[in-house]
Amino acid sequence: MSRPTSLADRDVTGQSPFALARALMPEVPRSRTLFASSLLLQFLTSLAAVTLMGASAWLLSRAAERPPVLYLMVIIVIVRACGLFRAVFRYAERITSHTLALRMQSLLRIRTYTRLAATTLLGRRRGDLLVRIVKDVEAIQDLIVRVALPFASAGLITFVASIAMTILSPIAGIALFGSAIIAGVVVPRLAKRASARADAETVPARGELADRVREINRAAFDLAAYGDAERSAAMLAVDERLRNAEERAAVVRGVAAGVQVLAAGFAVLVALAVGVPAVANGDLNRVALGTLVLVPLALHEVLSTLTQAAQTHTRATAGLARVTQVLEAPPLGRGDRAAGTVAPVPSIELTEASVGWPGSDPVLTGVDLHVGAGERVALVGPSGVGKTTIAATLMGLIPPVAGEVRVAGTIGYLAQDAHIFNTSVAENVKIGNKDATEDDLQDALRRSGLHMNPNRIVGEEGAMLSGGEARRVALARVLLGHHQCWILDEPTEHLDAETADGLMADIWAASAGDPVLVITHDPRVIERCDRVVDLG
Repeated sequence: MSRPTSLADRDVTGQSPFALARALMPEVPRSRTLFASSLLLQFLTSLAAVTLMGASAWLLSRAAERPPVLYLMVIIVIVRACGLFRAVFRYAERITSHTLALRMQSLLRIRTYTRLAATTLLGRRRGDLLVRIVKDVEAIQDLIVRVALPFASAGLITFVASIAMTILSPIAGIALFGSAIIAGVVVPRLAKRASARADAETVPARGELADRVREINRAAFDLAAYGDAERSAAMLAVDERLRNAEERAAVVRGVAAGVQVLAAGFAVLVALAVGVPAVANGDLNRVALGTLVLVPLALHEVLSTLTQAAQTHTRATAGLARVTQVLEAPPLGRGDRAAGTVAPVPSIELTEASVGWPGSDPVLTGVDLHVGAGERVALVGPSGVGKTTIAATLMGLIPPVAGEVRVAGTIGYLAQDAHIFNTSVAENVKIGNKDATEDDLQDALRRSGLHMNPNRIVGEEGAMLSGGEARRVALARVLLGHHQCWILDEPTEHLDAETADGLMADIWAASAGDPVLVITHDPRVIERCDRVVDLG
């Protein structure tokens, strides 16, 4: 038997939510068995609940006739068994359905992480992206547990209960089936249409709210210092829009619940209207009348969750559509931070190149740049001219708009604003090479001039490090990767002269013999370079 296509090779974009779920399921071990088991267990749970109500009604009616207790033993056992098995089946169903759903969710999240790291979405609206890869990815779980299984199980139990009622009374059985269609199909469908816009609005609104909260949190000191309340007002406006959408959906859900109660009442009234004369005429055992009346109530209790399931379907559709946008986002070049492979003679070269970010006009055209082994070239020019765009093009993050890019060797990139994670120095440095040994780590720390305990916790965004220490942590990452080419983006920015000179001395020593491209405004750095390329 051939192995299923891996998730990395499977096309799961541009599809409906259930098509997306079907595409993910082959990657889950025993996915079909888990889904079938979950459906069977949920059906058995509902069947136990409906049978419990019917058997209890029969028991109470028969007990009122005061027969010998032995006559009641069978029905007593059935009632007890239904009460016990309902809980057991419910627990087992939760285990199996959530096992399937959580595995699918994990697969989709991994696919989303992988795609996100190599797309034009990277670094944009981070609060919204966080909601997409956390909350929106969880919609695949809702699709299985709260939409597909409830509707499928409700359909099965409706069919079985209607047949059982028809045996007792054909008219009551038909009435029950009709009321079930209203409560389980018509009402959820109408409720879904009525709240579709509100349900769809809640998903992106949550992302926008998360983005606003993140922005205000990061800028809290500046906003407080300047008394800027506009951004807070914008956040409250998004919160108000989200709350209004939730309220509209809740109103629709409340109205739908009322209609479902009326449908259940209709089935009960028909059962009474048919059952009482049937008992009087001797066509129906009087003990069965209670069962005829109470079974519709138990069935409609099962159907009462379907309106919310229909609304969940709309939200899951909107959420997974946002995940699909990430999966379909245009890639940033190869999506690999190290362009090129190990080369005998490393070099960096742009020939008649036009560079720019996807979706925008070229920032620069006709760029010629060559950095050979052992050369230090300063790339200068006013802010916004396109220096960092050139660096991104050389690293393969974005393709050139025109011209050629040739990189012989792997590129190490020392960013001006390299992110420092809230963990130890060692873990931050090992981002440069996750397979590095302890000796490799110590060597990188020594060569970067970072004389501190590798197990020291540095705080969120390196809050417990000085500017020079944070820059040296980033340098150690590059050194740990054993790269052959270097791109330095404003390496001395925001550093005092003494710290900057010490840092550059270590960088020049570490990069001796390698091609080095330095993006800088620092005249002391420019003086140490062999050539200057001015983009101004």
